Amino acid sequence: MYPNIVLPEEDREPIGKYGRMRKRYLEEHRPVIYNQLFVSGKLFSHLREIDRASHERMEMMVGQMAKTEGVTERLKAENQMEWVQRMNSIRNRAEEIILDELIYN
Repeated sequence: MYPNIVLPEEDREPIGKYGRMRKRYLEEHRPVIYNQLFVSGKLFSHLREIDRASHERMEMMVGQMAKTEGVTERLKAENQMEWVQRMNSIRNRAEEIILDELIYN
């Protein structure tokens, strides 16, 4: 006799990049937590919350880091390649922080 586990309709909404990363991490490294969330029906709401929080934190951190490092629209107008390089660097650093604090924790 197996339990009939069915996802509620609201849990069938797609999850984003960070939610999928969190799911993969839980499956591979924290199977007990993954199973508890899955069986309780809270897995997909947890994944959506992680995805939402990650995106919000990313926007906030990129804005703050760009302001601190002087990456402005003026720089973008004067030297686009330098602006792109610096913004890519900022995004990569912000994503590393998010992955460490929210996804792999």
